[in-house]
Amino acid sequence: MIPSAPVPLPTASIDDGVLSRMVRTDQLVTVRRSVLSAIPISVVLSFTAALVALNAGRAFEGMSWLLLSLMVNGMRSYICRWPFAPSPGAEPGSDVLTSPDGRPVEWHLRIAAVLAAVSGCVWALIPFLCDGYSSPQAVFYLTVVCGICAGAVTYGIAYALVPISFITPALLSVVGCLVYAGGFDNLSLAAMVLLYLAALVRGALHSDRTFREGSRLRNEATAMAAQLRLVHALSLDATQQLAFRASHDSLTGLLNREGFTEAATLHIAAPGGRQHGLLLLDLDGFKAVNDAFGHKVGDRVLQDVARWLQRETADMQAVLGRWGGDEFAVLYSLQDERQAPTAIAQALIRSISFATAHYGGHLGVSIGISVSGEAEIADMISFADEAVYEAKRTGRNRYQVFDKALNQRLATRRDVERDLLHAIEARDIGVWYQPIMNSDGREVHSLEALMRWNHPRHGHIAPEEVIYAAASTGVAEPLLRHLVDEVCLGMRQLEAVGSSLAAVPVAINVSPREMAQLAVDDIVLGMLKARGVAPRRLQIEITEEVALDTHATRSRLSALSAAGVAIVVDDFGVGYSSLASLRSEYVRQVKIDRSFILDLSSSPGNVVLVDAIVQLGRSLNIQVVAEGVETQDELDALHAIGCRLVQGYHLARPSPLPDVMAWAAARLAPAAVKVI
Repeated sequence: MIPSAPVPLPTASIDDGVLSRMVRTDQLVTVRRSVLSAIPISVVLSFTAALVALNAGRAFEGMSWLLLSLMVNGMRSYICRWPFAPSPGAEPGSDVLTSPDGRPVEWHLRIAAVLAAVSGCVWALIPFLCDGYSSPQAVFYLTVVCGICAGAVTYGIAYALVPISFITPALLSVVGCLVYAGGFDNLSLAAMVLLYLAALVRGALHSDRTFREGSRLRNEATAMAAQLRLVHALSLDATQQLAFRASHDSLTGLLNREGFTEAATLHIAAPGGRQHGLLLLDLDGFKAVNDAFGHKVGDRVLQDVARWLQRETADMQAVLGRWGGDEFAVLYSLQDERQAPTAIAQALIRSISFATAHYGGHLGVSIGISVSGEAEIADMISFADEAVYEAKRTGRNRYQVFDKALNQRLATRRDVERDLLHAIEARDIGVWYQPIMNSDGREVHSLEALMRWNHPRHGHIAPEEVIYAAASTGVAEPLLRHLVDEVCLGMRQLEAVGSSLAAVPVAINVSPREMAQLAVDDIVLGMLKARGVAPRRLQIEITEEVALDTHATRSRLSALSAAGVAIVVDDFGVGYSSLASLRSEYVRQVKIDRSFILDLSSSPGNVVLVDAIVQLGRSLNIQVVAEGVETQDELDALHAIGCRLVQGYHLARPSPLPDVMAWAAARLAPAAVKVI
């Protein structure tokens, strides 16, 4: 994940202290360049002055003065090349020598001024070469001194103290000599030199101010431009971060659902005409890791799985993504047989146990495989999802390839989901009834209402598929209301025609998903009241885990029981909470799972178990129903055990209500049905 960084806003100006340091640095750099540029001119003029002195017969004085001038110029040139320590915030050019160990800018500026003053003092010694400007060479020397002073001011525009330090001793020595010589002409000339000095000082100061102002504006503009570049760079970075966050999972760093879909679409659209394999991985046992070690460890497990998946597919140029929860997706182009999806899936299944074993939880993985060269990624995901569901249903920790059978099942489910709401509204979903009999097979104790839907295209749809489709499409509540209403109408019909079944209770199944997500108590009791049916006429069949589920579920069951609705535990004996469910105060009946009834007469172990359940139910005043009775031998064995209520195809198959009424009229005696 890319870390976030605040994006600074551009400011109107930068800190004055930083600007001041930038200006000082510019002054030093410019002073150095001007000194290095002026020294060759100074050297030429020094040699010329020495030659004039030599020609005038003052060889010693001329050579001594030249040597002194060269020494000072050499020192100035040498010090101008010393590296200096850059001021905080100031950034001199790359051609400027700097060093963290160097002296600061202010020190170098002061040294430049001092050396300029020393150089000016050397030129102040010119009177020794021309008898105090009284020899015939005086005009030459006066011209040279005034010229070099003007040049110093011209070159020294950046820092006024340097040219002022140079010109002041040189020109004051001229004034002193002229005043000493006396006379109107000399005094007038001295006055002119003083005026010249003042003008040069004024010009130097003005140039200094102009330079500093220009430097300040330039540095401020440069800083502003740098800030704008920084803001632009950070804005681009922030845009990239947002794009990354929008397309990647924050926990694992893999593509998220949207990012994977987009990347996979581009991958499939790339030229080449190859087939593509999509593997959808669903971790087996991840919930156990979360429950045992906590969600933080669970998050680290997902991160480890993501890294493991990246390692295992490193040479496949695959598109990887976290599809959601503990699901991961892999899309790649099939290159050769070694990259067959089934081979990749087998390798992943073998290696997944090593990915997170150090946390103590051993994971498996169920993999759904979809292979296509033309399908869109959304279809491939749907195909792979159907395959992974089949892999989990048939044992987990295995792979399943999407084939024709799964394609047909997927098409069926899609049609079911599409047509379900219309079928509810058109009352195409009906209810069939299967009797629950006394073990002697002569009296009807109650009826179980079973949902039936004959789809116009796919025929009979299994109830569990209808319930799954209802939950997936958000019509679980309308479906439950419809079924309860159908049962209520059936009971009113039995009463209206005076059927022998008019007083028997009717049971309706409620799935764990419905019980957990819907206000079943309000819905059922409201429908019973609206249809004028007594609550004692209705039974609610639930599974064992529902009986011991959350507090909200138990409160709904308690409300139904308190109103008179009997609660029945279906498929009793196959869950982990069988005995515990019998302790619930609202359970009035249990139905022994058919797996215990199959071939009961030839299974002594099952006989013992069924007998124990019957005796336990009798002790707790809970009715016990044996379901799935297929043969007379099974019925006889149950009768011998003392199980008083039975249900199964041997006694009666589920049928529409009119058929059940006709069956009851033909089978039972005309006397009123005795209800146990």
